[in-house]
Amino acid sequence: MSRKVLVLGEVRDGALRNVSFEAIAAAKMAAEGGEVVGVLIGDGVQSLGQSLIHYGADRVVAVEDEKLKQYTSDGFTQALMAVVESEKPEGIFFGHTALGKDLSPRIASKLNSGLVSDVTDIEENGGNLVFVRPIYSGKAFEKKIITDGLIFATIRPNNIAPLEKDESRSGDVTLLSAEVKDLRTVIKEVVRKASEGVDLSEAKVIIAGGRGVKSADGFNPLKELAQVLGGAVGASRGACDADYCDYSLQIGQTGKVVTPDLYIACGISGAIQHLAGMSNSKVIVAINKDPEANIFKVADYGIVGDLFEVVPLLTEEFKKLKVNA
Repeated sequence: MSRKVLVLGEVRDGALRNVSFEAIAAAKMAAEGGEVVGVLIGDGVQSLGQSLIHYGADRVVAVEDEKLKQYTSDGFTQALMAVVESEKPEGIFFGHTALGKDLSPRIASKLNSGLVSDVTDIEENGGNLVFVRPIYSGKAFEKKIITDGLIFATIRPNNIAPLEKDESRSGDVTLLSAEVKDLRTVIKEVVRKASEGVDLSEAKVIIAGGRGVKSADGFNPLKELAQVLGGAVGASRGACDADYCDYSLQIGQTGKVVTPDLYIACGISGAIQHLAGMSNSKVIVAINKDPEANIFKVADYGIVGDLFEVVPLLTEEFKKLKVNA
């Protein structure tokens, strides 16, 4: 059964987030030969439409308004509902990001629809789409089938591979007029902490530190390794609580949930709260002086040793590999 499926392209700092392209790949599966329509909401976002088309969208609808320059739940809800009412889709896909987690239940409520959140895989079984999502902090997975109504899902970053970029693809990028009014919240200015490197939630490689780094300076070897590997630096809650780093780096049940290709845990004991945020990483390497540390139970590779000796050695070896590649 072919379907029309909308995909919200999420924009950050004037660029599309990678999860937008991953959501298009998921939408292609759900569309089953139907039309995938990208949606852009913001101020001056129409120019990004062709990028969505290059990654598989058939066409793009943009809603532009200076009131949408910064995300607000009521502003984006009004804009997206205008697109939904105009397009009348059979499916909607978001990224399972902070924006997606806030906006998707609001839209689902307005449409009186169900919502499958945090999808990590989509399978086909007997003509039905089967959505796979983790439960119990990643200790188990459940499979859901939507038997009636709108197919509405959010996609966890770094789990469904995007389609190969094809710059020869073309499609229409149109503007839709939508009245955005009576906003309860108006954001005048956004002040961000200075950050460098790769976005943690979408990083393919993450080097994470725990209490074993001993200080804020203890993160420096981890940062150097992350730079060599083109990755991001993360942290356990223990490291954040000890003021070794900012809470924006926290990975775990009360922090960010990540699924990189490679996760290197340095000086992290492996508390259940932390494992909930990273245990689904494709390859896990643990570095810890304690051979009984719980992190080794989920690690694919374990190194028993002092991270301040091991990490610099790894950094030097990776540098050599890059030079010889």
